Amino acid sequence: MKFFLDTADLAEIEEAASWGALAGVTTNPSLYARIGGKLEDFHAHIKRICDIVDGPVSAESVAMTRDEIIRDGLELAEIAPNVVVKIPTMVEGLAATRALADRGVAVNMTLCFSVPQALLAARAGARYVSPFIGRFDDISEDGLAQVENIVAALNNYDFTSSTVNGERIEVIAASVRSANHVTQAALMGADIATVPFGVLKKMVQHPLTDRGLDSFLKDWEKVQNA
Repeated sequence: MKFFLDTADLAEIEEAASWGALAGVTTNPSLYARIGGKLEDFHAHIKRICDIVDGPVSAESVAMTRDEIIRDGLELAEIAPNVVVKIPTMVEGLAATRALADRGVAVNMTLCFSVPQALLAARAGARYVSPFIGRFDDISEDGLAQVENIVAALNNYDFTSSTVNGERIEVIAASVRSANHVTQAALMGADIATVPFGVLKKMVQHPLTDRGLDSFLKDWEKVQNA
C-alpha cells in the first residue's frame, strides 16, 4: 500500500516526506481553506507542494459544468507534471474526466460512495478513484465494506487509464479517520490510503514499542552507571 498525505499544509508535507514513506498528496477546497489559503495563491501553493513531493498531487476543480471542469483541469495540469486533477463523481465530472483522460491528464475521481460510481469512474478513464470511509461512519454505515466492494469489483476487470502508460486504475481509501481504517483498507487490497497527518503519526505508534523503548533505555542507563 502507498501512503498519500491528505493536507494542504506545507510543514506537514515536508515532515512526512522526511520519513521516506510519502508517495503523494491529496488536497481539497476544505483543506486549503483550513490553512488560510487565498484564491489568487492556489496554483502557486499547489506548485510548492509539487516541489516537495515527487509523487501525484491531487488538486481539485470546484467547477460544476463539464466545460468549466475541463478548463480547470487543463490549467491545473499545467502547474507541474505530477498534478492529478481531482473531480467529484457526478455526471458532469464523468464527462470532464473522459475528455481530460483523452488529453493525457490524470484524474482522481473523488466523493465516490458506491460500486456503480467507481465502475463509471473507471470507464471514464480515471487514474484513481477515491471511495470515502469516514463519511459513511458519520451516518452509522460501514465505509470499509464499501471500499472492499469497490476493490473487488474493479479487480474483476482490466480497467486501465489512458493517461499514464496504460496503468490500471488505483483505489485510494479516503476520508481515513484511524490507523485501523488503514489496516483494514490494506487487508482488502486498496492500493493507496490518503491520511491526515495526525493519523499518519498514529500509524507509527504502538504501546508495546513505547514500553520496549523505555525498557531498553533503562537497561542502558544501568550499563552506563555500572
